[in-house]
Amino acid sequence: MLQYYFGTRNDLLLGALEILNSDAEKQARERIEALGPSPGMAAIVRTVLLELLPLDEERRARYLVHVAYFIRFLNDPGLRSAASTTTPSLEELIADLITQAQRTGEADTTVDAAAEADLLVAASQGLQAQLLLDEHTPQRATAIVDQQLSRIFRLQLPSSDGELK
Repeated sequence: MLQYYFGTRNDLLLGALEILNSDAEKQARERIEALGPSPGMAAIVRTVLLELLPLDEERRARYLVHVAYFIRFLNDPGLRSAASTTTPSLEELIADLITQAQRTGEADTTVDAAAEADLLVAASQGLQAQLLLDEHTPQRATAIVDQQLSRIFRLQLPSSDGELK
């Protein structure tokens, strides 16, 4: 019956994925807002990247749904084509944030913002599976992200409370 409103089964699946992604974006915005009025670009980029990782039950469940979609995308060129725009837009967002940080002196101006964004997103995507397979703890995955951010941003590694300094 739902398919009637969406047209095709693929439209239904893409509609559900859009809802899931909108929810993830809303969660990320709420986490960024919780950082306070002037969190700095490093903290914002960190929050966006950590939202990609299954660090708690909600993000874990969301990622497992994405895994199910990924398998479907491998076998359906139409779905794959429709989903192919998600990652570049995320990489563009991260690159824009790094570029803004370079302008304000928060980030190393010698790094290539687009290349670093590509690496950060790819690393986060790789960490997703490693977390699900218990190859890394959430703390280790977070430390890996923080280490990469410390190369780009003018900051020290996080203190024991997890806050970037």
